[in-house]
Amino acid sequence: MTKFSDLALDPRVLQAVTESGYETPTPIQAQAIPEALKGRDVLGIAQTGTGKTASFTLPMITLLGQGRARARMPRSLVLAPTRELAAQVAESFDTYAKHTKLTKALLIGGVAFGEQDKLIDRGVDVLIATPGRLLDHFERGKLLLTGVQIMVVDEADRMLDMGFIPDIERIFQLTPFTRQTMFYSATMAPEIERITNTFLTNPARVEVARQATTSETIEQKLIAFAPSRKDRSFAEKRAVLRALIKAEGEACTNGIVFCNRKMDVDVVAKSLKSHGFNAAPIHGDLDQSQRTRTLDAFRDGSLHILVASDVAARGLDIPAVSHVFNFDVPSHPEDYVHRIGRTGRAGRLGKAYTISVPMDDKYLKAIESLVKMEIPRGELPEGLDLAEAGTDRPREERSPRGRGDRDRSRGRGERSGERERSERKPRFEAETVAAEPAEPVAVVAEAPARPERNEEPRAERREPRDRRDRKDDRREDRRDDRRDRRDEGGSVRGMGDHVPEFILRSFKIAAPSPETAEDEAPADAES
Repeated sequence: MTKFSDLALDPRVLQAVTESGYETPTPIQAQAIPEALKGRDVLGIAQTGTGKTASFTLPMITLLGQGRARARMPRSLVLAPTRELAAQVAESFDTYAKHTKLTKALLIGGVAFGEQDKLIDRGVDVLIATPGRLLDHFERGKLLLTGVQIMVVDEADRMLDMGFIPDIERIFQLTPFTRQTMFYSATMAPEIERITNTFLTNPARVEVARQATTSETIEQKLIAFAPSRKDRSFAEKRAVLRALIKAEGEACTNGIVFCNRKMDVDVVAKSLKSHGFNAAPIHGDLDQSQRTRTLDAFRDGSLHILVASDVAARGLDIPAVSHVFNFDVPSHPEDYVHRIGRTGRAGRLGKAYTISVPMDDKYLKAIESLVKMEIPRGELPEGLDLAEAGTDRPREERSPRGRGDRDRSRGRGERSGERERSERKPRFEAETVAAEPAEPVAVVAEAPARPERNEEPRAERREPRDRRDRKDDRREDRRDDRRDRRDEGGSVRGMGDHVPEFILRSFKIAAPSPETAEDEAPADAES
């Protein structure tokens, strides 16, 4: 059996590997490290969790043992699709290069440019970066790539999914043609194969497992159900997820829940927390410091459930993940392989549950076609009542009032409103008591003054008695006037109680008789 001591690594690197507790390399490490130490290009194809990071980190540290970096000209470059994966590669470099004097810099988004510029200006042997932030530094004139001797592209198929391929091609063109290139991917899409044919020279192809296969140490289950209503599908899936986690009990030491959309990540995490689970979200829209704190908490065990988008599906090395829950069936079949690959790592056993509804059937067929197997079907957890899945609040926290209570409260409100109206009615009728007929008087009604905001209510104001009497007299006069006009068949339109009397008069002029017209014609002409 091959050991690390048989791979011609630098003694300082071997010492760090031994201190980390490793003696035997994984298959991809045993095949890729010797070819990389020869200076050949390497094309590595292996499923996630097989130790790809060490397969390029160890030979890179050995090859860079001699020499020194110049300012703003790194000697090697590692490209990763996500900030978390780039940070993980940096940690791996720190672990295996701790007995050397090699320097590194990590260029990722969410961190100030100033600190990164200082590291680049001092000169670094290993530059680890995401494509976007690397090009930002280059366009600002802070970085030169003409001194790159070794270039590594990690998780190339994820780069393709995230739209980084044009950036990768541009970065390749900025590096020397004589560089050594190591290209790692879990799958080989046609676009990935085109890039390898263009930028790799006679690579050593290292394929330790059939493309897009799942680990045999992972127990897979598909939980398929039909929601009671289409609009309740999301809520009922959350209920199924909670029931699955509870059914696993203590066997679920920690777990990752994967969602397709960032907004669903937040909703599912909030739902789990409201039901007493120790859960937190992580996705690309969160601040980098928050993402780092969440991952650190999950690694050290203070966080039980990590709800994630596919930003956490690739390359994150968290060895002791016991369960993976696919809340959504991934739309890209390759993502299924990477998601469930977060568990069952390094020979450990793991479980992966996938929740599906009828609309996910086409995605399931694509996944089963890719992995060349049918995902075993499982049953819904016992005691799960989907009828109670319409709310994210626990049963004991829900309001006990039902529809009958709402109706009774509505009835009480209506009765109280009627009581208030009945209390106001006598005062209104007292004001409208018909007085004895009186001569109508022409009264010009004053426009009511607009009450101020802090003015006391009308019922509490106190006015002089004689002023109130005059107002009552004017009201009664106006009512009598309207009563008289109604008796005469008149009508008031548009202006209510304050219509001046002259507007109600008719101004039609009768046609003049012929004799009158002849008498008036000369007068009109003369005028």
